[in-house]
Amino acid sequence: MDCKRVLIKIFILNLFLLPSFAAVAQVTRVSGVVTDAKTKQTLPFVNIFAADSSVNVTSDVNGKFVLQSSKVFKGIKVSYVGYKPVDLPVTPGQDQVVNVRLVPISQQLTGVTITTSKAPRYHNKDNPAVELIRQVIAHKAQNRPESYNYVQYKEYDKMMFSLLNVSPTISDKKFFKKYKFLLDNRDSTSIPGKTLLPIYLDEKLSQVYYRKSPEKTKTVLLAQKGVDFGSYIDNEGLGQYFKHMYYEVDIYKGDIFLMTNEFLSPISDVAPSFYKFFITDTITVNNSKVVELSFTPRNTTDMLFEGKIYVTLDGNYAVQHVSLTVNKNINLNFVKSLRVDQDFEQNPDNRYHLSKSNTVVDFGFNKKGNGGLLGIRTITYKNYEINKALPDTAYEGSAQVALDAAKDRSDAYWAKNRLDTLTTAESKVYHNIDTLKTIPSYRRTMDIITLLFAGYKSFGPFEVGPANTFYSFNPVEGLKLRLGGRTTPELSKRYYFETYAAYGFRDLRWKYFLSATYSINDKSIYRFPQNYIRASFQRDTKIPGLDLEFVQEDNFLLSFKRGNNDKYLYNDFYKLDYVHEFESHFSYSLGLRKWTQSPAGSLYFVDEVNGAPNRVNNITTAEVTAELRYAPNEQFYQGKIYRVDIPNKYPIFTLNYTQGIKNVFDGQYNYKNLHLSIFKRFYLSQLGYTDVLAEGTNIFGQVPYALLSIPRANQTYAYDIYSYNLMNFLEFVDDHNASINIDHHFNGFLFNKIPLFKKLKWRETVSFKSIWGGLRDENNPSLHPSLFQLPTDQNGQPITYPLGRTPYIEGSVGIENIFKFVRVDLVRRFDYLDHPEVAKWGVRTRVLFTF
Repeated sequence: MDCKRVLIKIFILNLFLLPSFAAVAQVTRVSGVVTDAKTKQTLPFVNIFAADSSVNVTSDVNGKFVLQSSKVFKGIKVSYVGYKPVDLPVTPGQDQVVNVRLVPISQQLTGVTITTSKAPRYHNKDNPAVELIRQVIAHKAQNRPESYNYVQYKEYDKMMFSLLNVSPTISDKKFFKKYKFLLDNRDSTSIPGKTLLPIYLDEKLSQVYYRKSPEKTKTVLLAQKGVDFGSYIDNEGLGQYFKHMYYEVDIYKGDIFLMTNEFLSPISDVAPSFYKFFITDTITVNNSKVVELSFTPRNTTDMLFEGKIYVTLDGNYAVQHVSLTVNKNINLNFVKSLRVDQDFEQNPDNRYHLSKSNTVVDFGFNKKGNGGLLGIRTITYKNYEINKALPDTAYEGSAQVALDAAKDRSDAYWAKNRLDTLTTAESKVYHNIDTLKTIPSYRRTMDIITLLFAGYKSFGPFEVGPANTFYSFNPVEGLKLRLGGRTTPELSKRYYFETYAAYGFRDLRWKYFLSATYSINDKSIYRFPQNYIRASFQRDTKIPGLDLEFVQEDNFLLSFKRGNNDKYLYNDFYKLDYVHEFESHFSYSLGLRKWTQSPAGSLYFVDEVNGAPNRVNNITTAEVTAELRYAPNEQFYQGKIYRVDIPNKYPIFTLNYTQGIKNVFDGQYNYKNLHLSIFKRFYLSQLGYTDVLAEGTNIFGQVPYALLSIPRANQTYAYDIYSYNLMNFLEFVDDHNASINIDHHFNGFLFNKIPLFKKLKWRETVSFKSIWGGLRDENNPSLHPSLFQLPTDQNGQPITYPLGRTPYIEGSVGIENIFKFVRVDLVRRFDYLDHPEVAKWGVRTRVLFTF
């Protein structure tokens, strides 16, 4: 045995060798709750001793304790590391309640005399606490459930959100009297010092099966119950986003995903390099000796925890309990406090499994103030069985399945099978929200919110919008007014219609759109999984190559563009589409399209006939399209217009194929277009995360430049992640290309080390974008005069170029989290600087709310 292990054991044994004294008396019982006198938070694992006796207990994870003995004692002594110990009198021989409030030692430091020149420097070397945590790290594999051949258990998952400290008199005001049933449903006991008003509740009961070889985890959803806010909100998507924020905490993993950020686990392999560890206490829990390890981050603004770990001394070095919090200076938005408490129970083989996990987050726009929103996710694990093999059929099929009756369980079923209890206030949430939906003023308020944030105003079976497209302008159409809308499920769950009409006051032309959709699976076409067929016609303008995911060209804010922006196309689209999504998040779509393009503004179609220029008014193509998409474990929130992805670590694969057919529906060209894209987010622990998008396109056949691949350019002043922000519209064309887009977010890892930036809580970003490819001879207009000539300006100077062998490269460095939601990038273009009207540098902004 090496010296370091001997040092640990000697240190711990000395802590346990304490003298004890006892006396015999009648039974005295003392119970109560221990809280922090300043924050009112309960304190777990506090030591409570009977005066002049060896009898002692520790408070549980909620700060509660019961001390009972037949030995005589007239007082209790309460001690906790970091707090001033207190002595309190009790009455012998009686059952009594004594609530304890401990004062942090930091509040008692006035008048302390410093006797040393400086505090002793912290070292990892020869530090018993560090050696102990390294033993925990070394034993991680054997303490994980995956160390067993088979594991099965029941899991109860409860997610609850509450308004905090709402005034108790608000329901007496005239405007709020109709909401009295909701506002008076309060809970003032669950969290000391805070009053909770529950407004959201979601419960899931599951049976989980794990097999080591071949490895498979299968989760069977037995029951689910949640609040329903009505059609205004995607309740399922909202639940997914909450679970994404409150990811299941696994202390044995290297990184813990919480609040859309990765926190380094205090028992990560590299934890000693980022945390300071201290042995602060030794206690006995259920006749087992454990060591209390306290830890703090070396840099308080990094994505790190602080708290306590209780480690067993039975040779397994397992975690028996852990309490995680975050420093008040952490670079985390909208979070006033965060706390994770986890309890572990002992298996028959004396190893430990997680029995309960409780995550509490107090949200607010600033760190001050008593109001805000409190979210609690509690996961309870019971009926834990190890190494009990089941037939292979138990593990077959999808990793997640739901029983048919899962969402229709009765109240009696929940009362019998719920693995935890609901508070009185929580038990009323379902009825209160159902009642809330019947109040007209609530529906009016939600209508206004939906109009402001989603852009639609509902009129029952029909809704008008999106509002941000009502007004826009551009050089070709001038002022453009648009009005549209669509039907809702109140009219039909199978049939959907959407339309708009727009008018340009410069070109004096009407534009319009009409679509009819039939839902095959009798679900809303805006709900997952989609399965529908749609027929549509659209007549409108389009900028060549402007295919930005976040852009609706009629959006008023995107009407402001830099440089020359008068190259447009008038388009007539006839489309027939079929879309089919599967629960596995594999989907495919098939389509037929007739597309007529006519040049507008300074754009033109000119070829040569018998050596003379020939202006062409339009081109028409007939196309068959197919798309395959696979996004394993994809999560998203379904908005009114489009889905908002909830990024995770899993890749997204998309393959598109287009076949142009000549002499069918007036189609003029035969060609094939194949496009592949792969997106992946890489989490890099303390270094942040990186989004990578790789794409490739190949066009087979001879086509005019309007049908070639046109790289995504961006001439707005908004920073677009997936476009080239200093490239002009229609600056390049190609028939084959490959591209890479890398966008990295450091999450303040560097700025957190610089005093000024540390206080501002700004975060660093860096991006790199490149596209390379070419134009084969068969599609080069200079070699084939029958093809449309590439556009030039009034002086005959080219403004559209074939993409050459030299890659187009663009990079940027940026600062995000300015005012908590603004990102500003300094963008640099590195190639093709001799093209007309291009900028080498540019400043772009982006608005994004993130934690």
